Amino acid sequence: MALRFLLDEHLRGGGLWQAIGQHNSQGIDPLDAVRVGDPADLPLGTPDSLILLWAEREGRVLVTRDEQTMPHHLAAHLASGHHLPGILLIRKHTTLAQIVFHLALHAYAGDPALLQDSIVYIPY
Repeated sequence: MALRFLLDEHLRGGGLWQAIGQHNSQGIDPLDAVRVGDPADLPLGTPDSLILLWAEREGRVLVTRDEQTMPHHLAAHLASGHHLPGILLIRKHTTLAQIVFHLALHAYAGDPALLQDSIVYIPY
């Protein structure tokens, strides 16, 4: 089963959603992604700690650019006895094509155990 993703709120704009849609329209290795603000139980403005709980419950890997606070939120999440399918942290200056490529790579060829409870940077 392919990994499923949750795009952090700050990724709603900037073209990533459209790039995922274009990728999915090709019909090859479609990406299952939702954005913070799309599900009724995950509205815009949801605190990061609750985003991690939602991602854990729904089995989704969080995709974010938040390298300032997300590592601290993940540490607190794990320290409280929770787990997470993982976080993919997008490095600065990464192109949309690179992001989509890495999402597809993780979704279909990656080992979910390598992401579990950790942060992996994309590109590597």
